[in-house]
Amino acid sequence: MQMQVNITSIRTSSNGVWQGDNPLDYAFPLLIIQTTLILVLCRLLAFLIKPLRQPKVVAEMMSGILLGPSAFGRNEEYMRRIFPKWSTPILESLATVGLLFFLFLVGLELDLNSIRRGGRRAFAIALAGISLTFIIGIGVTFVFRQAVDGADKVGYTQYLVFMGVALSITAFPVLARVLAELKLLTTHVGETAMAAAAFNDVAAWISLALAVALAGNGGDGPKKSPLISIWVLLSGVLFVAFMMVAIKPVMKWVDRRCSSEHDTGDEAYISLTLGGVLVAGFATDLIGIHAIFGAFIFGLTIPKGGDFARRLTERIEDFVSSLLLPLYFALSGLKTNVASIKGGGAWGLLVLVITAACAGKIIGTFAVAMMCMIPARESITLGVLMNTKGLVELIVLNIGRDKKVLNDEAFTILVLMALFTTFLTTPVVMAIYKPARGVAAAVHRHLQSISGGSSNELRVLACIHGPSNIPSVLNLIQLTRSTNKSSCLKLYVMNLLELTERSSSIIMVHRLRKNGFPLISRLRRDAQLHDQVALVFKEYGEMGRVSVRPATAISALASMHEDICHVAEKKMVAMILLPFHKRWRKINGETEEESLGQGWRWVNQRVFREAPCSVAVLVDRGYGNESHKTAVQNVCVIFFGGPDDREALELGSRMAEHPMVKVAVIRFREKSRGTIYSLATEEEHDEEALAEFKRRWEGRVEFTEELAVNIVDQVLAIGTSGEYDLIVVGNGRRPSTMVAALADHAVEHPELGPVGDVLASSGRGIASSVLVVQQHVSEEVPVSKISQAEDDVNRSREQISSAV
Repeated sequence: MQMQVNITSIRTSSNGVWQGDNPLDYAFPLLIIQTTLILVLCRLLAFLIKPLRQPKVVAEMMSGILLGPSAFGRNEEYMRRIFPKWSTPILESLATVGLLFFLFLVGLELDLNSIRRGGRRAFAIALAGISLTFIIGIGVTFVFRQAVDGADKVGYTQYLVFMGVALSITAFPVLARVLAELKLLTTHVGETAMAAAAFNDVAAWISLALAVALAGNGGDGPKKSPLISIWVLLSGVLFVAFMMVAIKPVMKWVDRRCSSEHDTGDEAYISLTLGGVLVAGFATDLIGIHAIFGAFIFGLTIPKGGDFARRLTERIEDFVSSLLLPLYFALSGLKTNVASIKGGGAWGLLVLVITAACAGKIIGTFAVAMMCMIPARESITLGVLMNTKGLVELIVLNIGRDKKVLNDEAFTILVLMALFTTFLTTPVVMAIYKPARGVAAAVHRHLQSISGGSSNELRVLACIHGPSNIPSVLNLIQLTRSTNKSSCLKLYVMNLLELTERSSSIIMVHRLRKNGFPLISRLRRDAQLHDQVALVFKEYGEMGRVSVRPATAISALASMHEDICHVAEKKMVAMILLPFHKRWRKINGETEEESLGQGWRWVNQRVFREAPCSVAVLVDRGYGNESHKTAVQNVCVIFFGGPDDREALELGSRMAEHPMVKVAVIRFREKSRGTIYSLATEEEHDEEALAEFKRRWEGRVEFTEELAVNIVDQVLAIGTSGEYDLIVVGNGRRPSTMVAALADHAVEHPELGPVGDVLASSGRGIASSVLVVQQHVSEEVPVSKISQAEDDVNRSREQISSAV
């Protein structure tokens, strides 16, 4: 259709409102308004549907539908000013640039070897879902050509291929996100679904290339010879062969040149590679296949896992995925006009296409999965998961619309189908399948239970955020390792990585070799960051009598604690060791504070609340540096009383066994004031623990008592003295009356308890690292309750004295 605006009259930028120009009449200011509006609405909807665990693509599609003629676009003035027809090619061009580079990233991160490793079962499941859906698509195509006006103008073969691809696609990135959110990635169902989706993805790209080659100009213009489609396909095959034979060796050479072993700068290579993406896109567009195929194939030629691929991803991923790609998804919604679905027949077509897509995928997958001896519930879950739509689905529909194969009504119906099936996947899977997580017997939940029990095996789960945590964690573990030959230490190490919206984190999940725990990877030769961490701990385990099991947990921060607590429960560990969300490092003689963000702080808080064992948080102020590895280390245990302090005392007792550790215990006492409501038994336990500690380490451990006068100043004096490398304190959830006096004190980190907060706060000159220990107990009494109880008891005493 001829545009109403003369293209040559469109100007890029305005002269400003002071000179009488309306910025909305100019291309670039209007593009800024459109982009901002789309991004804000996408983020708002993503926040609203986050509790439903929906992938981000759902929010992006919904935002486009709301901004388009289905909702806000019903106002003609709004559409004329914000989304005029003359601006559509400009917005589409920008969105397509983002799509081009996103498909390059997909090719860059797609590991074809992982597809080959998927096995025959995954291949059979994928083939069954695609084949049955294509067969059902024959009938759906026939109905659409009869019921939708103008559909019969397109050749039956072209229409069938587009319809079949649209119905049979499984969106690999979206499926990975859904599985990660549901904690199913390392289950049998998740692994099978990911492998089958990888096969499906390859089949979808091949089918889409065929569909584009066959489509031509759709129903427009004169009929063209079928030989043209053959020439297009042959040219596409030659292009792929050229890229793999000629370009791939060149990219391997570039990867070697840009490796960390060479000092060669990579700026020129990155610039040439990004230009190569555009050239490859132009080449396939010249052939007659969409430009995205060139970018995708070029991505496949780059070696996986190298430094060059990582740098490329870091440079362009955030900009493409966060800014440009949402425009493409939103444009699909902007082209969707729900009002074009008129009458019961049109809505019946929507129900038909949804039913056909679901039936083909679910029935085909279920039947073959059952033949592969997969249980019925897992088989039906696989069928639902394989029905997830997303990126490739929208690409197919948009290309079909651009090629005039799909008109507005058919396009709208298929977009709504994709939105509905994707939205439905998560709640349906949650309803029909939940992986069994066996509950281990309630043993070995804290250090004191091991000390008083028959078993001498200590199991610790150490969590780290990366290589920077390794020295401090290794040093602390070394101190707790008993010198007694009859005792044994089993160390489980989890490298915690945040699962973000970035596609690279999803691909990283797919590449990990699983072994039954939440996202645990075995060692591989092509070691990345998580494998380097695992390698360090493996070498440490081989040097001493320590059994080390390295792992990597990739999860959203909101649910990271579930993975940590699950492994702790499964392996029956006695203690979880967590890094604090802040670190202090000396740079050029000055101490600088580094924060990992509030998200990691919330992870620690949730683990404190839900852990099935004791928990310790390490506030690292240079603990584990070279001086600590050779010199005698001074450790101070501050004891006020309560189960957390007793657990800290038990940890100090284990450290006292080490010949290179000098332990000092400082016990704070107060003037005799009697006991508080139920704390009589706690005081008895405290005295028993202290008596046993003194008996065991008499003459080897420095034990002192101090009268509590001003606790904050006294604790700060210990921390700022620089006398101790590490200070161990209890969390103080059932504190003594001395610590209860700190209830009204302003706190910075309440999860560390009153004393831990004082030692972990910034700007107080604390020189020592701090380990805050919380013992696993069934209930806890907050500080405020203790303080209130003390006041009540004191008032009662005063009343009794007056009566006497």
